[in-house]
Amino acid sequence: MTRHIERQIDHLKQQVLIIGTLVEEAISKAITALINLDVPLAQRVIESDAEIDRMEVEVEEECLKILALYQPVAADLRFVVAAIKMNNDLERMGDLAKNIAKRVSQLAQGDQADLPPQIRPMAIKSQEMVKQCLEAVINADPALARYVREQDDIVDNARQEIRDQVLEGIKANPENTDNLLRINAVSKHFERLADMATNVAEDVIYMVEGDIVRHRAND
Repeated sequence: MTRHIERQIDHLKQQVLIIGTLVEEAISKAITALINLDVPLAQRVIESDAEIDRMEVEVEEECLKILALYQPVAADLRFVVAAIKMNNDLERMGDLAKNIAKRVSQLAQGDQADLPPQIRPMAIKSQEMVKQCLEAVINADPALARYVREQDDIVDNARQEIRDQVLEGIKANPENTDNLLRINAVSKHFERLADMATNVAEDVIYMVEGDIVRHRAND
């Protein structure tokens, strides 16, 4: 029985890493498409979301199978519970990448409104947080997970700056309202990406240490 559950847990880890890799690629392409207003690349991001959705269902089914057949305990149980939550957050990250890509098409077609200078560093920081939270999963590294949590405030502050600039832009150039609101939506998507990365980081801490740090100030 022990050998069987070890094999199933290893397989589950590989599945989580696969969906994580797909999500990372989607986010990277969505950012490139946004910066360059590359509509064909944005369309490929949108189309790739179906594979992420398929993998999300597959991972959930694997988690439920392990719980039903093997009734894991201790560290194995914590990993399966964490995997269920991570899987959901990774799928939502894929949706956010898709939503950013959809905004690219709209921005390319609408009246010109320059992207705020904070968008690029905000996007890169969100992408880094996703990459680091996945590294924390791979290496079962709670220290890196805690570092990811600490970075969330940087993205939140950038989001607020962009929101303020958008409001000022609408007042100054009401004819650009539609595109400015799209830029605001993009910044919100990046903020949510950072939130999802933080969620995964918190799941890593629980998985390794059994400590629930959600809703707790960074320690």
